[in-house]
Amino acid sequence: MGKARDLKKRISSYFSNKALDSKTLKLTSEAKFIEHIIVASEIEAFLLESSLIKKYKPIYNVRLIDDKTFPHLEINPGLAKRSGTGKKPVPYVVLTRKLENKNAIYLGPYTSATDLKIVLRLLRRIFPYQSVKKHPNRRCLYSHIGLCPCIPIFPEKLPEYRKNIRNLVSFLKGDKDKVIHDLEREQKNYVRHEEFEKAGEIQRKIEKIGYITSETYNPFKYEEKPDFYFERIKAEIDSLKEILTKYGIAVNALHRIECYDISNISGKNPTGSMVVFIDGDSIKNEYRKFRIRFKKTPDDFEMMREVLRRRIKRSDWEIPNLIVIDGGRGQVSAVLQVFTEEKINIPVIGLAKRKETLIIPIRINHGVDFLEVKLPKSTPGVNLLRRIRDEAHRFAIAYHRLLRKKALNI
Repeated sequence: MGKARDLKKRISSYFSNKALDSKTLKLTSEAKFIEHIIVASEIEAFLLESSLIKKYKPIYNVRLIDDKTFPHLEINPGLAKRSGTGKKPVPYVVLTRKLENKNAIYLGPYTSATDLKIVLRLLRRIFPYQSVKKHPNRRCLYSHIGLCPCIPIFPEKLPEYRKNIRNLVSFLKGDKDKVIHDLEREQKNYVRHEEFEKAGEIQRKIEKIGYITSETYNPFKYEEKPDFYFERIKAEIDSLKEILTKYGIAVNALHRIECYDISNISGKNPTGSMVVFIDGDSIKNEYRKFRIRFKKTPDDFEMMREVLRRRIKRSDWEIPNLIVIDGGRGQVSAVLQVFTEEKINIPVIGLAKRKETLIIPIRINHGVDFLEVKLPKSTPGVNLLRRIRDEAHRFAIAYHRLLRKKALNI
């Protein structure tokens, strides 16, 4: 039992390699068929492998089950309540090779302690946790960087911390969908009570989960090859050029890409965002915020027109090679209308959230029609567009939240 990005290549290696050990030779001689489970990301494959080995105890992985030297994750409910002290037990998370506490939750075994630590570093940014049995009675370094709740110093955070631990356990057991469902339900409750800041925190957790479990995100690859990031960026830009050229949009370069999004709730505090990616990477000091001035009723198309009119008046800003709109035909049509009025010739495409559909305008006689292109999420160019679109959405939401707070005099 194991995991592989390229199943054909992995299976072929068992039959083409003549220097196999006796155990693997026996495995290949007895194999009758192969079963496989498709997952969305490297992290999910890592977690699924561990849970299946523990569940089925396959004979060729039996050493992993029996040998207690393999790493496990201990989720401990915390020190028992001391009589008379009023202190409540505080959960903590540690790596261990000994399964000695019958009150703790043990996850594993894991085939690689290094990979487990990589996964935990990512998850701790989403669900901060205490990583020592006895926390000192002072604020720790991890608290300052948002990775530890420091319950001895902030006891009021204990209920929220327990939710984080429950979500962490569910995620590590492979139930990502349950975690997202619970977070979305919690978010709706905050919105219903107009606790928008807390709702925003939940949204950021959901977005981070989506990022680390995306099909193209491989955290283990980054550890093995530090320059993998730059190789990935180049592959994404080249892929996007190919996509645009295939569908009739000629671009010589994709040095600067701008993406626009509109954020409002029933027309209240409407805002627009512009994010900028240079050579495939976000350049935050080039981002711009637009407070909608002329349209206070729900009309995303007119709001988009306003934002683009104001943008093209800025001759001191560099002209982009491509403009991406967070939206479908209506939003892209609104931008094209402005560009026609102002005689602007910049390629424009849209990325609709529903099914991640690429909206590509095509000229027909004296009008415009649209192609709706659905490409695999694993396509590097699509991944670049999704990153840009998600960043524009995040930036618009952040500014919208700030305006709401000001309106409420918070």
